[in-house]
Amino acid sequence: MDYDYVIVGGGSAGCVLANRLSAHPGKRVLLLEAGSSDWHPLIHMPAGIARLAKNRRLNWNYETEPEPSLQQRRLWWPRGKTLGGSSSINAMCYVRGVPADYDAWAQATGDARWSWSQVLPWFLRSENNTRGASALHAVDGPLSVSDLRYHNPLSAALIEAGTSAGFGRNDDFNGPEQAGFGFYQVTQRDGARCSAAVAFLRPARARPNLQVRTHALVERVLIEQGRAVGVQLRHAGGHESVRAGEVILAAGAINSPQLLMLSGIGPADHLRAHGVTPLFDAQGVGAGLQDHLDICTLVGSTQNVTYDHLNELATGWRYLRHHDGPGTSNVAESGGFVRSRLATDARCDIQFHFVPALLDDHGRHRLDGIGYTLHACYLHPRSRGRLRLRSADPAQPIAIHAGYLSDPEGHDLARMIEAAKLSRDIFAQPAFDPYRGAPVFPESEPRDDAAWEAFIRRKAETIYHPVGTCRMGQDAQAVVDSELRVRGVAGLRVVDASVMPTLPTGNTNAPTIMIAERAAALMLS
Repeated sequence: MDYDYVIVGGGSAGCVLANRLSAHPGKRVLLLEAGSSDWHPLIHMPAGIARLAKNRRLNWNYETEPEPSLQQRRLWWPRGKTLGGSSSINAMCYVRGVPADYDAWAQATGDARWSWSQVLPWFLRSENNTRGASALHAVDGPLSVSDLRYHNPLSAALIEAGTSAGFGRNDDFNGPEQAGFGFYQVTQRDGARCSAAVAFLRPARARPNLQVRTHALVERVLIEQGRAVGVQLRHAGGHESVRAGEVILAAGAINSPQLLMLSGIGPADHLRAHGVTPLFDAQGVGAGLQDHLDICTLVGSTQNVTYDHLNELATGWRYLRHHDGPGTSNVAESGGFVRSRLATDARCDIQFHFVPALLDDHGRHRLDGIGYTLHACYLHPRSRGRLRLRSADPAQPIAIHAGYLSDPEGHDLARMIEAAKLSRDIFAQPAFDPYRGAPVFPESEPRDDAAWEAFIRRKAETIYHPVGTCRMGQDAQAVVDSELRVRGVAGLRVVDASVMPTLPTGNTNAPTIMIAERAAALMLS
């Protein structure tokens, strides 16, 4: 064997695994990343997120297939293609979810090790929170979690508006209660982005037993007699095979299931149709796709305090000299969690991210004027999508059928309408009186639920939280077991957001890092 472990994907989970596994000098570890190193300066300046969206070298730039419930639109799905993965291009919000999320995972897997009481120590193992240690926070981990150094005045207005709308204030979304409005804590260190690459990979790079290779596209897992023995990869010099004692797919909710299919693990008939010989008929690979659908409400501003026309030169100079000011902003500075009147359990069911700028189509469509935007997503969708191969070429993107609003009872649609209405009500609060201009989206007040529905079908987009495509569980459709081992193939695991049985109540980056912490300990034990 060339290595004890080969890790496919240098994103959030892959960086954690590379650090934790290579901390044992006797373990030889190889980390393979299809993208580049995280050299780009806009990765590390938090406000650089506004420009990263258009950088095709750092982004897989996926698109869904035409979505039947969203007017046949193809939705843009950005995914990080660099060391750190999506943690190098995301909005840095540090949100874990709530205990009931993980207790449900424990029930789905039949393994109490995924319950809240048992995953909390793995969250804490990563965390270095500038607020100090407590029962729910830690200060000894490599991942810096901090308060934002700079707030736009409109972000504070959002918190005041959410409070006056009756939802209360919350200064810690990872505290005893999640509900309420407040500022997000972010994965930043001294005003700079603290991605998984910065937190976990950078301290480990000098270890002689860890090798990191970028621009290495893994084409398939090598399987012999029912066991994974390595990977075949493509790079500038051609093709190469690497052998390992264990192969770990940490390529994310899109690429990990694609690699399983290309390696002969997936729905047998579908694989044959694309010229791939099935080795193990796993119907659940690529199925169970879940994502948070998001609807944005945009309003013009009467005061020029937004980020729409920020002086980029002055912002960059201030950031370089002092690591403060708007350059340290994650753009989505404040937000909140609400348990709406349609909630079906005790958890919050709607999340808000506020942006003090006009944000349409992920910022790719630049609007005239100035204003502010409120994202709202329903947190527990029942709709499910799936991934399917386009061809046997590993460089060809997989087909994403997101399946938004496809649940037959209309459960998700009703809650998206509620989320949009709550956004309207929050923007109508007195805190926005000094700033409120003309409505932008929706252009006018929807007259009834049918008009709200039309608005959502026309404008809803992803909030970047795909999970579930290699789901862990104990049923026939589960792809991995509770120790993240691929069913039917020895020596192969999947460790990333694709294994989540259901979406957590919030953002997915912190839970993904926790999963990798838990997985590394399982492997080393």
